[in-house]
Amino acid sequence: MVGRGPAGAAVLLLSLLIVLGCRGQKGDGCGPSVLGPSSGTLSSLGYPRTYPNNTVCEWEITVPRGKRIHFRFAVLDIQDSDCQVNYLRLYNGIGQERREIVKYCGLDQKVDELIESSGNQVTVQFMSGTHRTGRGFYLSYSTTEHPDLITCLDKGSDFPEAEFSKYCPAGCLTSTEKISGTIPNGYRESSPLCVAAVHAGVVSNAVGGRIHVVSSKGIPHYEGTLANNVTSTGGTLSNSLFTFKTNGCYGTLGLESGGVADTQLSSSSVWDWNTTAGQPRVWRESGARLKKAGLPWAPSHSDQQQWLQVDLKREKRITGIITTGSNLSEYRYFVSAYQVLYSKDGKVWHFYKNTNSTQDKIFQGNTNYADKVRNNFIPPIEARFVRIKPSSWHQRIALKLELLGCQVPEVRVRTVPKLFTTSGSGPTLPPVKTKHPSHYGETTQTPDIRNTTMPPHTGSDVVLTTILVPITVTILTALILTAACACHWRNKKKSAEGTYDIPYWDRTVWWKGMKQLLPSKMVETEDSVRYSTPEVSRLPGRGAVPGLHAEPAEYAQPLVSGVTTLGPRSTFKPDEGPEPGYSDPDLYDAPIPPNVYHPYAEPLPSSGSEYATPIVVDMGCHLPSTVLNFVSSGPSSKLAWTDGGQSGGSVYDTPKNANGQTTPTQDLTYQVPQSKTQNPAP
Repeated sequence: MVGRGPAGAAVLLLSLLIVLGCRGQKGDGCGPSVLGPSSGTLSSLGYPRTYPNNTVCEWEITVPRGKRIHFRFAVLDIQDSDCQVNYLRLYNGIGQERREIVKYCGLDQKVDELIESSGNQVTVQFMSGTHRTGRGFYLSYSTTEHPDLITCLDKGSDFPEAEFSKYCPAGCLTSTEKISGTIPNGYRESSPLCVAAVHAGVVSNAVGGRIHVVSSKGIPHYEGTLANNVTSTGGTLSNSLFTFKTNGCYGTLGLESGGVADTQLSSSSVWDWNTTAGQPRVWRESGARLKKAGLPWAPSHSDQQQWLQVDLKREKRITGIITTGSNLSEYRYFVSAYQVLYSKDGKVWHFYKNTNSTQDKIFQGNTNYADKVRNNFIPPIEARFVRIKPSSWHQRIALKLELLGCQVPEVRVRTVPKLFTTSGSGPTLPPVKTKHPSHYGETTQTPDIRNTTMPPHTGSDVVLTTILVPITVTILTALILTAACACHWRNKKKSAEGTYDIPYWDRTVWWKGMKQLLPSKMVETEDSVRYSTPEVSRLPGRGAVPGLHAEPAEYAQPLVSGVTTLGPRSTFKPDEGPEPGYSDPDLYDAPIPPNVYHPYAEPLPSSGSEYATPIVVDMGCHLPSTVLNFVSSGPSSKLAWTDGGQSGGSVYDTPKNANGQTTPTQDLTYQVPQSKTQNPAP
C-alpha cells in the first residue's frame, strides 16, 4: 500500500471538520466555520484575505431550549458605506419568522459589546456585491452562560492580569494566527490564547471550553512542536509568557521509564530479518518505548490491519499520547496518521470518536522520523488496554510512543437502601443493582468517560449526616476539654508540691534533726566577730542577717556525754543548775577558714581562751565514726589534735570562765573537732 503523506491527512481532517461543524450553513460565500452545540466560530470566504464579489452565505445556529446566544466580533471589515450591497446581518430566529437584530458594514469596524439574541435560534447572513477591498468578518459565539467569551484572536498580551479565566469558543483552528511555545514551559505572550489552549490540550477545537491562564516572566527561547493539529514555532526572548492551569493528569504511564514491562506490550506482528552480514534485526514491541535507543516496533507487513497494544494492568485515565518514528537516520520510517482503540477487558474494543460525532477519529501522526507529536484525548479515555492502529505511514510502519494520564479517581457510591417493603404479602429485600460499564459490546459509541465527581447524596444520607456530625463533634470536644483539664490540674499540683518542697526523707528525718538546731529568732546585728589570729581578724565583718520568722526551735541535745553547764544562748539545752560563768556569750575566738562561717556555733568570751566547741551534724542523722569511737571508749581515750595557730600542747577545747580560767568538772567530756589528719595519742 502506498502511504498517504502528512499534507493529505491534514487536508482530510480539515475537510471533515468543516463538513461536520457547518451543517447549518448554506450559500457560496461561507468561509471556514465550526457550529458547535454551545459555541462556535464563523468567517467569511477567503478570510483573512479579501472576500469575493457577489456571494452570499447564511448560518443557522441553534442552542438548547431555554438558552440564548451572544456574539463577539474579532474582525469586521466590509467595504460599503450605506449597507445596501455589502453587509452582515443578524436575525432572531430561523426562516420566515426571523427578525433583524443588527446590521453592520464599513471598513475596520470596532464592535466591543456582545450582541445578544432573544431566543435559542439565530440566523447570520453575509452579502457581498462588487467591491475592491475588505477582509470580511471573523466572529465567535456561545451561550449567554459564558459572559467572559473571547475570540480566537485575543492574545495573552491583551490581558494584564497575572491570573485570569476566560471562555474559548469552538473552532479556533480556523484562525491563521501563529503561536510560539509549548507546555509545560509556556507560550510567548503574543500567541493567541485559544489556539495555544488547543495546542496544550486544555480545550478541544470541536467544543471549546474554559481556560485558566497564569502569566509570568518570559524565557530566552520557546520550543516549537506539533500537537493536536497545531504547529507552534520556536521563538526568542519575550517580556512575559503564559501557561495554563490543568487538573494535573498529564504524567507518563510507564513506557519510557520501564514501569510497563515488556510482557505488557504486544502487537499484530513483528518485523524480523537478517542483514547482509547475517546479523538478525528484530523490530520487536519492546522497542516501541519513547526515547529508547535502538530499533522501534515495526510489523512484518505495512497495512491497515496492524496494531500495537499496551496493557496497563489496571484501569487508568488516559489523557494523551506522544509518538515518534524510528529515530534512526538509516531507517526514516514513521506513522503519519492513526486511530486509537481501547478496552476494559481486552475482548470488547471501542474506537475513539470525534466529539459530538459517531465517526472514528483519525489522529495526526508524525511529519518526520525524529520529532515528537502529541495528541490529547478530550474527553479522556478510561481503560486498561490501548491499541494504536496505523492508517497512513511513510515508507513503512515504525512507531515509538508514550501514554499520558493518571490513576482513575475512586468514586464511592453511598446509598441507604430500604431493607423491607410493606406492599405485598411479606417483606421483600431491595433489588441488587449491578453497575455495568457503558458501551460494552458496542463499537460505534463515544468513549466511556466516567463521571469523576461525587454523586448527589440521598435524603437518608443527609439525615444521618445531620445527626452524627454534631454528636461526633460534641464527644470529641468533651474528650479534649477533659484531657486538657486533667493535664492542667496535674501540672498545677506538681508546681505546688514539688517546686519548693523537700523530699520525703528530708521532711521525716533530716528536717527533724535540723529543726532542733535552728534558733527561735534571728535578728540583724552590726557587731563584728573578733578572732584571735591576725589573719582571720582582718576579715570583714559578717553582713546583716535577715530575720527568720519561724516557729520557736527546740534545743538540741549534746552529741557527747558529760556536758552539764553551757551559756544561756547555747544551742544545747542547759542542765538544771547555776548560771554559766562567762558574761559575753556573743563573742568567740576560734580559728575558721576564710569566708566560711560555722552555722551553729556561738561566740565565746573575748577574754577567754581561744577555743570553740564545734558541733558535728551528719545530714543523714548519723554520728561520725570519730565521735562514735570517742563515746564508746570513754574519757580515758583521748585523741591529740594540733591547730595550725596553737601550740602542740593544747589537746581539747574546754570552756573558760569570765577570768579566762578553766572550770573543771567531774566526768567532763568534750567533743573533739574533726580534722583531715588525726593522730592517736601516744
